[in-house]
Amino acid sequence: MKKGLVIEGGAMRCMFTAGVIDTLMKAGIDFDGAIGVSAGAAFGCNYKSRQIGRVLRYNVKYASDPRLSSWQSWLKTGDLYGADFCYRELPVELDVFDTAAFQKNPIDFWCVATDINNGEAVYHKLISGKEADLQWIRASSSIPVFARPVEIGSRKYWDGGISDSIPIKFFEKIGYDKNVVILTQPLSYRKEASKLYPALELVLHQYPAVLKKLKTRAKDYNDVLNYIRKKEVQGKMLVIRPPYPLEIGTMEKDPQELRRVYQIGVKEAKKNLQAIKTYLSE
Repeated sequence: MKKGLVIEGGAMRCMFTAGVIDTLMKAGIDFDGAIGVSAGAAFGCNYKSRQIGRVLRYNVKYASDPRLSSWQSWLKTGDLYGADFCYRELPVELDVFDTAAFQKNPIDFWCVATDINNGEAVYHKLISGKEADLQWIRASSSIPVFARPVEIGSRKYWDGGISDSIPIKFFEKIGYDKNVVILTQPLSYRKEASKLYPALELVLHQYPAVLKKLKTRAKDYNDVLNYIRKKEVQGKMLVIRPPYPLEIGTMEKDPQELRRVYQIGVKEAKKNLQAIKTYLSE
């Protein structure tokens, strides 16, 4: 039996996720592997480095810093979230990501990115927590139009949510049969087809494989939600999700709002702690 943690993305909705993972770490709940997409990877990697409170701390401290996220950054560099600040200055200098602890912890941590040439999901296992891994997390979090493609080796990548928003089937495929899934939308949520798709066709016309994925993304996402719900009802999966829409901005600057959503995650995780322990021990 392999125990897995699957972490959805969702920009600052993932402050909910931060509250959940901090609570699980405090409770001493371990997994054999974890996988995150987009902000789920950027925040979730702290599970492997065992840095309780880090996500809340640096987001609150730098929420108003335009280097973290701003339209100025987008206009200047092509990245809504500043690449150098988020994936070098912050983890290396300002709120140091503990690469030694990351490497020591036996849990495998994966992130998902999308190959812009074929539109396929690429699942990458992070090894060191250093520069190469941070580039994969950046790729996983780089949304088309709002971020430049991230070049790694001879390939270029965008956000993992384009091709696999909730990579539960990948984790099951590689042998994880006891999975806890952290979602950032409530039970009733289903994604609607984007009304901006015609505009995306104009902007992203040189990336037909990406456009093809974006066109079916709502259906693909909802299909995975239905799959997760079916297994949850059968007792074959455990899901932690917000009890209601989180209603937090993509580039939320208000520390009180960040703390509010974080505390919802703490509360939901505490409510589910015994159920999680029982599920993982069965």
